[in-house]
Amino acid sequence: MTYHDVIAFWFHEIDSKQWWIKDVQFDSVIRKRFGDLHKKANANELFAWRDNALGSLAEIIVLDQFSRHMYRDTALAFASDALALALSQQAIAKGFDQALPQNQRGFMYLPFMHSESSVIHATALELYESLGNPENIAFELKHKAIIDRFGRYPHRNAILGRQTTQEEHAFLTQPDSSF
Repeated sequence: MTYHDVIAFWFHEIDSKQWWIKDVQFDSVIRKRFGDLHKKANANELFAWRDNALGSLAEIIVLDQFSRHMYRDTALAFASDALALALSQQAIAKGFDQALPQNQRGFMYLPFMHSESSVIHATALELYESLGNPENIAFELKHKAIIDRFGRYPHRNAILGRQTTQEEHAFLTQPDSSF
């Protein structure tokens, strides 16, 4: 399997609506088709992909997006986040993001949005503002507000075995408190 297979699947074979919805069947497709590749990515065995923009993006998608589908509602959904963020930072430092179309650049930036660091979110906001897509900016602002307020995503607490504070509990009862 090559990075072209990941890019073709994510951007051409599936409907973009599948990126954001909870669908057990779709999650299963990703698990079956890309499970072995995901293991290789976590073992840093896809390092050759990092020589170009599309390869870097594909590895980031495997670690950031496929993890969330393959391991939905478990701690493993977030276990690859640090590696995905580091790879995104490296790709951006190389200027690879600028070689991608806007919708693909947005996926290169997602590990920043998924971070639980306010410092990283300051950069995320700059990156999404550079895209000029008001929807992406608004979504990042929602994420950033949660991190600025709590220093973490409270909706992850139960999955990650963290104690939820009373303030977080009250927040979680509100609409749009989780993603």
